[in-house]
Amino acid sequence: MQYQSFLIKYAEIGTKGKNRYMFEDALIKQIRYALKSVEGQFDVTKESGRIYVKAETDYDYDDAVEALKRVFGIADICPMVQIEDKDYENLKQHVVEYMDQVYPDKNITFKVNARRGDKQYPVTSEQINRDMGEVILEAFPQMRVDVHHPDVILHVEVRQRINLFSLMIPGPGGMPVGTNGRAMLLLSGGIDSPVAGYMIAKRGVKIDAVYFHAPPYTSERAKQKVVDLANLVARYAGPINLHVVNFTDIQLYIYDKCPHEELTIIMRRYMMRIAQTIAERTGSIGLITGESIGQVASQTLQSLAATNEVCTMPVFRPVIGFDKQEIVDVSEKIGTYETSIQPYEDCCTIFVAKHPVTKPNINVIHSSERRLEEKIDQLVENALETTEQILCQG
Repeated sequence: MQYQSFLIKYAEIGTKGKNRYMFEDALIKQIRYALKSVEGQFDVTKESGRIYVKAETDYDYDDAVEALKRVFGIADICPMVQIEDKDYENLKQHVVEYMDQVYPDKNITFKVNARRGDKQYPVTSEQINRDMGEVILEAFPQMRVDVHHPDVILHVEVRQRINLFSLMIPGPGGMPVGTNGRAMLLLSGGIDSPVAGYMIAKRGVKIDAVYFHAPPYTSERAKQKVVDLANLVARYAGPINLHVVNFTDIQLYIYDKCPHEELTIIMRRYMMRIAQTIAERTGSIGLITGESIGQVASQTLQSLAATNEVCTMPVFRPVIGFDKQEIVDVSEKIGTYETSIQPYEDCCTIFVAKHPVTKPNINVIHSSERRLEEKIDQLVENALETTEQILCQG
C-alpha cells in the first residue's frame, strides 16, 4: 500500500503549555528540512495538536520514513489514510480496504480504537469501535477481536478529516533542534564526540563544531574523516558549521616548553580556551565534549577539573557516565561508528606522552603554562585568524 500521508506524534512538546506552538513550529521546520533529501514534494501542516506530512507527488516511502526517523522531537511516525468524505458508510468501506491492503495475512487479532475529536460527528467513539469491528469481522472471518493484546490496533481519528492508521514507527524523541540555544562541540575523529553532539542536539540544542588539525602530523584524510563525522551528525542535528583550527604551532610550542607528562592536559586546556573563543564569537553559550570519567588519562576527575578551569561557559559532557560499550552502541545506532574507527590519527594521539599525569596539580600546571607566556597568545591569535569554516549538511 502506498501511503500518501503521515501523522507525526510528539511527546515532550505536549507538556509545553502556552509555548507549545513554538516547539511545534520548530518541529515542522526540521521535518521540512529532513524531507529535502527525499525525492518528491511534501506538505507539512499542523492542526489542533497534530502534525501532518502529505506527499504531493510520488515519493520513496522508505527514504521518507528514514528521514523522519532522524528528526528530534518526533515520538512516532504513523503512515495513514486520510479520508475527506466523512460519510459513515464510506468510512466502513475505507476501513475494510485498509485492513485488506495493509494486512494480507488475515490470521491476526485486532481491536479498533476510535477518537472523536470532532464532537459534531453524529457517531460516538464507542459506537465507531463496535461498528468498524463488525465490518472487519464480516469481511475477514479469519480475523479475531482481542481487546487486551491485539496484533493490530486500528486507530480511527475523527477530526476535520478522518485518519486511519495502525502502524506506529518509533521516532528519535527529544526536542526539535533550535529550541534550546546553541553550543559548540569539540569534535575529534574518535567514537565519543560525535555521540556527545548527537545527544545534546537531541535535547533541542543547535550545534556547531570545532576540530583541531595538526598538519603535517595529521593528514588531510584525518581532517576529511572529521568532516565526514560532522556530516553524519548533521543528518540528525541539522547543518553544522565546522571550524577547523590549525593547532600545529601551538602543540609544538607546548611540546618544546612544558614537561611531557603534562602535554595532554596543557594542550587540552588550550583547546578549550580556543573553542570557547570561537563559541563566543558565533553565539554559542556552552561547550560539548565526549569525555567519559576514567576512560583515558585526560579524563580522570582531576584532569577534567584542570581542563574545566579555563572555561567560563558551561561544558556539557553527556557521555560522562557511560562505559565504552554504551558509547559504541549509540555510535552504531546513529551510523558514526564505522567512520570513527578509520585508522587516521587526530592531533591528540600524535603528541601523547608515554606516561601522562593522571592527577594533575593545578598549581603545577599554572607554573608550566607560565613558560609559554612569551609566544602563546600570538600563536592562539594566529590559530583563530586562520581557522577554516566548513558547512556540513548531512
